[in-house]
Amino acid sequence: MDNSTPITIGIVAGEASGDQLGAGLIFALRKRFPNARFEGVGGEKMIAEGFHSLYPMERLSVMGIVEPLKRLPELLRMRSNLYKHFRDSKPALFIGIDSPDFTIHLEGKLRRAGVTTAHYVSPSVWAWRQGRVKTIARSVDHILTLFPFESRFYQQHGVPETCVGHPLADKLPMENDTAAAREQLGLSGGKPLLALLPGSRGSEVAQLGTLFLQVAQKLEQQVEGIRFVIPAANPHRRQQIDELVKQFPNLDITVTDGNALLAMAAADALLVASGTVTLEAMLLKKPMVVSYRMGKGSYAIFSRLVKVPHVALPNLLADQRLVPELIQDDATVDNISEELLNYLNNPERTQQLVDEFTQLHQLLRRKASETAADSLSKLIERSRVG
Repeated sequence: MDNSTPITIGIVAGEASGDQLGAGLIFALRKRFPNARFEGVGGEKMIAEGFHSLYPMERLSVMGIVEPLKRLPELLRMRSNLYKHFRDSKPALFIGIDSPDFTIHLEGKLRRAGVTTAHYVSPSVWAWRQGRVKTIARSVDHILTLFPFESRFYQQHGVPETCVGHPLADKLPMENDTAAAREQLGLSGGKPLLALLPGSRGSEVAQLGTLFLQVAQKLEQQVEGIRFVIPAANPHRRQQIDELVKQFPNLDITVTDGNALLAMAAADALLVASGTVTLEAMLLKKPMVVSYRMGKGSYAIFSRLVKVPHVALPNLLADQRLVPELIQDDATVDNISEELLNYLNNPERTQQLVDEFTQLHQLLRRKASETAADSLSKLIERSRVG
């Protein structure tokens, strides 16, 4: 079929990570369909690739429980208008990128209206609320996953899928230059350097910030000349972290504005909050201890809902406990300090972990945008034939 024929491809992305994925996908799809028009909801990176955004992406970027409820009438109105727009315009393909609470419902309605649909980035159905896979199966013709263990889950449930790997695995080099990263941060030298990453949300820093600094205080007494670096995710977190650091005046701590990847690249080992940062740390080949705390009530609910044996992405990818996970009551100063000392005092253990991380990096390095575009191109061709 002639791929130079003008077609429309609808995309809705609701947050910065989705904008990044969407931009790479548009670039790759345009090579295959040079006269395609891309429209829907996206951010600056997608717009820079020629995307036409019908709404500002910021209107979808809501977090937590209370904020979405406050904005619910606007969000429902936006979703209804997007449905009517794509129902009437009948794009060759509609793609929802992440933001599953918004996009999967929209995908389902459009699919029932005769539009071919796909979803990029799996919700965490493999971890909790697994019944949602039935809704996904009804809503999409194809799902693009980032991780192999997600693909296996969808295969078990008969949902057409393609594992495209993770774009960050394509972007980051296989070997990390620690000395260059230290020089960029003004932290050159051979003294041990530990990066502390207590999270990007205020509640996370409130729960973990003091704990991580208490760990640093204990390590300072046991490791000669040890230094610490803490990247602050935004100005609010910087202010919050600076207030906590004042309580530990004897520690050699550098707080940076952003530069989380650089801070991790510069460090000998990491203490990180559970989350996507564990993937970044793994791709940088850095030994890490993963820790998390939340309110007792929230943890009681969370622990009953989660259906997987690990929370850290390296452990999920390897299907074994590569790195320590110290969660809730296990997240103590003594436990965390002991695990970090095991890294700092055992270079053989660290090297073994680097080797494991290198294999996982290779597993995820699949030219994500190109692989996604190849899979979606086949879907578009089938849609046009149909």
